[in-house]
Amino acid sequence: MPEVTGAVAQAFDVVVVGGGPVGALAAALLQQARLGAAALRVALIEPQVPDPPAQGGAPEARVVAISRASERLLRSAGAWTHVAPARACAYQRMRIWHESIRPDDEAVLVFDAADVGEPNLGYIVENRLLQSALIAAFREAGGHLEVAQFRSLAIGADAVRIETSAGVLASRLVVGADGAKSAVREASGLHAQLSDYGQSAIVATVATERPHQLTAWQRFMGQGTLAFLPLFDGSSSIVWSADAALAARLGGASDTDFARELDRASDLALGSTRLVSERLSFPLKRLAVPRYIAQRVALVGDAAHVVHPLAGQGVNLGLLDAGALAQLAAAALSRREDPGSVRVLRDYERWRKSEVAVMGTAIDGFDRLLAHGTGPVARLAQRGLGWVSRSQELRRLFIARALGLSGELPEAARRAS
Repeated sequence: MPEVTGAVAQAFDVVVVGGGPVGALAAALLQQARLGAAALRVALIEPQVPDPPAQGGAPEARVVAISRASERLLRSAGAWTHVAPARACAYQRMRIWHESIRPDDEAVLVFDAADVGEPNLGYIVENRLLQSALIAAFREAGGHLEVAQFRSLAIGADAVRIETSAGVLASRLVVGADGAKSAVREASGLHAQLSDYGQSAIVATVATERPHQLTAWQRFMGQGTLAFLPLFDGSSSIVWSADAALAARLGGASDTDFARELDRASDLALGSTRLVSERLSFPLKRLAVPRYIAQRVALVGDAAHVVHPLAGQGVNLGLLDAGALAQLAAAALSRREDPGSVRVLRDYERWRKSEVAVMGTAIDGFDRLLAHGTGPVARLAQRGLGWVSRSQELRRLFIARALGLSGELPEAARRAS
């Protein structure tokens, strides 16, 4: 256990700061690491622990798309049983098209789970349900939940001293999972590079005239991207990434006028729409951190990288960070090595930084060419959706990426349940 000076501190092997889905998964997987009968001592710091959504209640406005790889990580962490089957919507297809064609045109790009022998392409899950399920799994595994605000950290050669509103902790490794405005990142001297997309994402739940057919629908437009994500009760969650001027107009519109704009933007792919929740809006920025690690500190999820939401990969990238870091820490434990050692952290950074860079570059290309492009290269990319649709091999490659089953994956994400 680490030695610290000053006020008496609770000692841990790993302290995770931030109990959102990514931080809670990291904590749950790390808590399972074993050397014989010995386990890592893991603490999770989170000031606001949510209750799961009430059974029978309306869907939460904030949802995430969970890939197959992420589902496997959740199963490995013991959290999937807490994700109520009645509230997680498995989607079987994706329909993607550019505004230059109709939503029922034969050139629409369709991904179908049946094409690759999978039961579905993933799940749409409420963010609060996912977070509460992972925290429950962490506590069941014997982890220590510190319901407190993070205040500061002091990094030493052998340990990190973490001050919270509830007391002081000490750890051999600190995991910063505290979001895009990460206090851990700032306290450890790591700096983020921000770029503005000039867009805002508008999120809401809508009822649609026609059923969603367990399908995720996405339309690329000249002023952004609109997605309809199927929910368990037959409604849909929309994620509308709109250019700043349009987003400002939509933000000031009445519910009736907003629904009218939504009908126009969706080209009535699911018929007319009606808002059934509040509208949430947040500006879109790309965040990249040149270094994911500092001495005895590792960043995961939005603390390390934020990508455009059009591909629904932000949370999945973070969950893969958590899986990779937990795997490397467990391997270090099996070698009787310090989980916060330079070797472990450098291996983590090399692994995840390259994977995130590939995905981030691809997503930015989709936004630039498919949602906003007007030149010959953009028109070529837009026609390319139809070419992919006509090629079974290309569709399989894209489906593998949508399932999260390509690239260098943590072992738990490769393991079939």
